[in-house]
Amino acid sequence: MSRQIVIPFGPQHPVLPEPIHLDLVMEDERVVEAIPSIGYVHRGLEKLVEKREYRDFVYIAERICGICSFIHGMTYCHAVEGVMELDVPPRALYLRTVWSELSRLHSHLLWLGLMADAMGFESLFMQAWRLREHVLDDLESTTGNRVIQGVCKVGGVRRDVSNQKLREIVDGLAGIEPALRDLLKVFVEDDSIRHRLVGVGPLTEHQAWELGAVGPVLRASGVANDIRQTGYAAYDELDFRPVVETGGDCYARTVVRARELFTSIDLIRQAVEKIPDGPVETKVTGNPKGEFYARSEQPRGEVVHYVRANGTKHLVRFRVRTPTFTNIPPLLEAMKGLQLADVPVVVLSIDPCIGCAER
Repeated sequence: MSRQIVIPFGPQHPVLPEPIHLDLVMEDERVVEAIPSIGYVHRGLEKLVEKREYRDFVYIAERICGICSFIHGMTYCHAVEGVMELDVPPRALYLRTVWSELSRLHSHLLWLGLMADAMGFESLFMQAWRLREHVLDDLESTTGNRVIQGVCKVGGVRRDVSNQKLREIVDGLAGIEPALRDLLKVFVEDDSIRHRLVGVGPLTEHQAWELGAVGPVLRASGVANDIRQTGYAAYDELDFRPVVETGGDCYARTVVRARELFTSIDLIRQAVEKIPDGPVETKVTGNPKGEFYARSEQPRGEVVHYVRANGTKHLVRFRVRTPTFTNIPPLLEAMKGLQLADVPVVVLSIDPCIGCAER
């Protein structure tokens, strides 16, 4: 009869970019159960609404996560604008859409590089991050910053981008698209990658839906759910279809993210073609009073920002539900029956951001 032992996994591990901690209940080399420990990097950001004015708090919201910073700031602004019933200028909505998709591109390329590194493909890691640098250059040239953009504000955006510059971004993305397709071909067709990922950490469509999976984790199990379909920002005026795979394993989650690179490029191209002229912000007067529930599609999945205000310059409540926090229950299910050597790859397959999960 085999004997069960508990092996601590994380928070520091050579493969993991994030300090996640799991207690793995093992029978020989097989995982019987995974028990998470949440709170290792708790930062208390939500509490700061009591000390920072609602207009300035966008800078705190952006720092919930460094990788998907812009979309956190945009979702927070959307929530406050919903409370105050502000009409954001159409050009600002289109610019928010362009910056959101650039953020998705750089996040997915970062993750693809980390997954390649976890499997020992150092040259593939370097190629993914080399292509990511082009996207970061576009973000820096239009917002002033590579990671924490700081360009969103309640009522619109802080700076405009010329139509010529937007067309240059589209041309630049078209220039790296062949290299991205070569990258996709490796992740999809390479025998070593398929051997490492196919059939590892499977989640059925029912499991993914019932356990609350979001983003690529959910879409890789065959569920065509993407919050961009709700039409926030300028997405209601763009032609968009979610990327879906049916395998439900680590390979399917990898392919979804790789294919989403081209969806983001197409959305940026459409947005630049349709962007109207006009102002990029609306005047904001007074203080918010009421509550609002805003949702956006982060690179990792649905993020929710809930705000409640009482008519003063400080919000009463700010609550965030991040996609990593939501994807932890599906992760624990996917780890059952794994070999110990497969645990890092399955953890990486949800693209964990523990800083995001622990506000």
